[in-house]
Amino acid sequence: MEVNIGKIVNMHGIRGEVKVLSASDFASERFKKGKQVKIKFQGKENIFTIKSYRVHKNFHMLQFEGVQNINEVEKFKGHDLFQDVEDIDLQLEVNEYYYSDIIGCDVYNGTDLIGKVTEIFETGANDVWVVKGDKEHLIPYIEQVVKVVDIDQKRIEIEAMDGLLS
Repeated sequence: MEVNIGKIVNMHGIRGEVKVLSASDFASERFKKGKQVKIKFQGKENIFTIKSYRVHKNFHMLQFEGVQNINEVEKFKGHDLFQDVEDIDLQLEVNEYYYSDIIGCDVYNGTDLIGKVTEIFETGANDVWVVKGDKEHLIPYIEQVVKVVDIDQKRIEIEAMDGLLS
């Protein structure tokens, strides 16, 4: 199984470094030197090995082995990066989840369905889940709000603080 870990949003410099907007949990692990990523382009899977990784202005900067200049990677701008789930060797702690486990879950406030998790944003303090239903809601992943996460049932129960859903 593979998971979407980000999107190439731009190039950086002329030596083929790419600027990635992460869609991934554990980005520093996923983008480690030596890890492989896939880019699907024109019906073909392009596999690259990460040569270097750094964070610059909230973007993840990647250089791939064998890529010498911008012309070799510019065609991938706007394309998603994928990685095999098995390629990450992580032991999750209690109340830690892969983004791919959370995205698609139904979110309930009490017995009321408010929508599905469609995206996750990283902030400095906590992740924020984008929940789309009749309206779009931003739900902070904090223990005061998120009460139950049932990955098997794809169900999340929250207790909305005043003003959270308005």
